[in-house]
Amino acid sequence: MDKEVIAWNENVINISAKCRCELQTPECDAVGSTAVIGIVTPEKIIIANCGDSRAVLCRNGKAVPLSIDHKPDRPDELNRIQAAGGRIIYWDGPRVLGVLAMSRAIGDNYLKPYVSCEPEGKAVATSESPQLENNGGGSGENSDKACTDASMLLTKLALARRSSDNVSVVVIDLRKLS
Repeated sequence: MDKEVIAWNENVINISAKCRCELQTPECDAVGSTAVIGIVTPEKIIIANCGDSRAVLCRNGKAVPLSIDHKPDRPDELNRIQAAGGRIIYWDGPRVLGVLAMSRAIGDNYLKPYVSCEPEGKAVATSESPQLENNGGGSGENSDKACTDASMLLTKLALARRSSDNVSVVVIDLRKLS
């Protein structure tokens, strides 16, 4: 693993620990969230995620996953949960102790140690030019419109699937950052 990813993960873990101290009240024990955060440099993209928030890069018209969702039935997550004494109960899909549909989250203290707040990190080289493609959108379409259209479409898809959770979509045109 890249030294940047290791340092990144250590800092995110420290931030998560500080958040736990701030939120250590009975009212907050059942509150949680997920996150994906990233740093873009000219050489690489460094991503850390916790939970089912994900990062995807569109490169040459193909989706390149930059993170992997933390689901309880993912083999490595299942092993970690079982090693901690927890179990997965299938209730409208796999859930930690039959409650949470993800195996990592920030918060959800009542499910510790089975639900971890430790992020997973990854670094991807930006050697090829990353891009958001807008095929068939018309020759006059600009990058800003393509990004707006992509975020609106992804949001509408999540809502159409009747997501009962919060929906956030961020689309970044990385070409503008170089």
